[in-house]
Amino acid sequence: MWAASIRLVLAGILLTILAFVTGGGLPRGAALKAAAQFGFLNFGLSFCLLYWGATSVPSGLTAVIYGIIPLATALFARMFGLERLNALKVGAALIAFAGVTAIFSGQLRAAVPAGPMLAVVTAAISASLSGIMLKRGPRQPPFGANAIACMVGLPVCLAGSFLTREPHVIPTTLVAWVPIVYLTVAGSVGAFVLYAWLVNRWIVSRISFIAVIVPIVALALGTFAHHERLPAASLLGTGMVFAGLALGIAADRVKR
Repeated sequence: MWAASIRLVLAGILLTILAFVTGGGLPRGAALKAAAQFGFLNFGLSFCLLYWGATSVPSGLTAVIYGIIPLATALFARMFGLERLNALKVGAALIAFAGVTAIFSGQLRAAVPAGPMLAVVTAAISASLSGIMLKRGPRQPPFGANAIACMVGLPVCLAGSFLTREPHVIPTTLVAWVPIVYLTVAGSVGAFVLYAWLVNRWIVSRISFIAVIVPIVALALGTFAHHERLPAASLLGTGMVFAGLALGIAADRVKR
C-alpha cells in the first residue's frame, strides 16, 4: 500500500500537469463528484485490498477472481439504470470467466487464507463499481478525471499503509523504482486514462471485458518473450475468453 501511495503521488502530479497542458483542467460540480467516487473505489479501496491481498493470493488466482468483473459490471449497470440486463451479455461474462478459470486451473489448488482471498474479491467488486460511478457522471476529460481520482485514492492508501504498520521507506535503487514508475506511466497515466476516455464513448459493460483480456496478453508475452509452453487448458481457456468477448459484442448489437 505504501508502493501504491508513491505511485499515486507521481501519477497525480503528472496527470494534473497534463490536464492543464491539454486545456481540460480539473473537473468541477457533478464531474468532480463522479471522478472522486471513481478514485475512492478504484485507486483507494480497490488498490489497498488488491495490494494487500496479492501478497498471499497467487497471481493466477487473482486473475480468475478479477474475471468476475464483466458480470459484476453488468449487474451494477442494471442496478443503477445505465443498461438493461441482457441474457447474452450475462452468458458472455460467464463464458469469459470460465475461460480465465481454465487458463489458471493449475494454480487454483493453492491453499489461501480467507482474509486475503476476501480482500481480492472485494477489490474486484470495487473496481467494477468504480467504472459505474464514473459513467454516471457527465463526460469529462480523462486526464483531469484521473488526476482527481489519484488525489482521492492517495489518502485511502496512506491510511491503509499506516494502519497495517508498513515500513515507509523511499526507494533508493533503480530496481526498486522501475516497477513503481512503470505502473505510474503505463497504468495510471496510460491505461486508466484510456479507460476514462472509453467510458465517455462506450457502454461500461463492454469496457469491463478488458479484465479478461489481460490474462491473454500475459500468456502471449510469456510465450514470445520467455518461450513458455502453453498447456491444453490454457489454449482452451483462451478460446473461451475470445468466445465470451465475441458474444458480449454481439449482445450489444442485439440491444441496439
